[in-house]
Amino acid sequence: MTTTALTPYRIFTEPQQGATYDDLLAVALRSESLGFGAFFRSDHYLKMGSVSGDPGPSDAWVTLGGLARDTTKIRLGTLVTAATFRHPGPLAISVANVDQMSGGRVELGLGAGWYEAEHLAYGIPFPALGERFDRLTEQLAIIDGMWQTPAGETFSYAGDYWSLTDSPALPKPVQSGGIPIIIGGRGAKKTPALTAAYAAEFNMPFTDLSTFAAQSTVVRGACEAIGRSPNDLAWSAALVACVGSTEDEFTRRAEAIGREPDELRQNGAAGSTDQFIDTIEKWHEAGAERIYLQILDLSDLDHLDLIASLLG
Repeated sequence: MTTTALTPYRIFTEPQQGATYDDLLAVALRSESLGFGAFFRSDHYLKMGSVSGDPGPSDAWVTLGGLARDTTKIRLGTLVTAATFRHPGPLAISVANVDQMSGGRVELGLGAGWYEAEHLAYGIPFPALGERFDRLTEQLAIIDGMWQTPAGETFSYAGDYWSLTDSPALPKPVQSGGIPIIIGGRGAKKTPALTAAYAAEFNMPFTDLSTFAAQSTVVRGACEAIGRSPNDLAWSAALVACVGSTEDEFTRRAEAIGREPDELRQNGAAGSTDQFIDTIEKWHEAGAERIYLQILDLSDLDHLDLIASLLG
């Protein structure tokens, strides 16, 4: 992948709030042409908040498969796929398929799942938190095991929730080093341990600088406890992005996504161009090597142009 000034910045979308495939494609293509490092999408099946959610949800890995063929160089992934949504074997197949379709540009963010309403709406079992983390642990072991099994050999696994017997563990990822797995969150023990064991990247979404720094310290300790260098991990944060070249433009963009300007300034990468850059610099100083910029108005491609001009 060609390195540019925008490589550390990743565009992150929330299609469950209302987006067609063509909407996603337009944002992905503009992000690619501007030089952003990646295009990511959430993996949700139900809207949040007061928006209509029309035309309805789209499946993350189906749309990423389409984007794999309709883009050429930008990296693609989920932040994050819920372990409750799919069995680990078929998920490993789907992600490896999209990796092949993209020529090796895919990353998998994987989490325990949290949004009960979408599970109820679409008939997906939603066990208690402890079981969800146990299932996530088995999913990571299975997916990593399948991808790491040498071609021509088989993979077996005996777990409490899933068991695999003599799986051919195909298809294999095509990108060098395998498909990066992203794990994130504020968990005190399980999340850091799983990150240390399986992740290429640790992500903290929508939090403050002090919480990010504190959790990063915990994750570094978990890496050291198993003899892994914390420097092996990429460290990232996700922030809602809303910036304007004038106050009126910023206010208009805030209104378009249903957010209060002052709240956005406090909790996101938002405000004037100077305020936006100041926030980004503070996150880098805190150790965030990559920053996912959550773009909520997918029709406003000029917003991407402005952000790219500030970061490039």
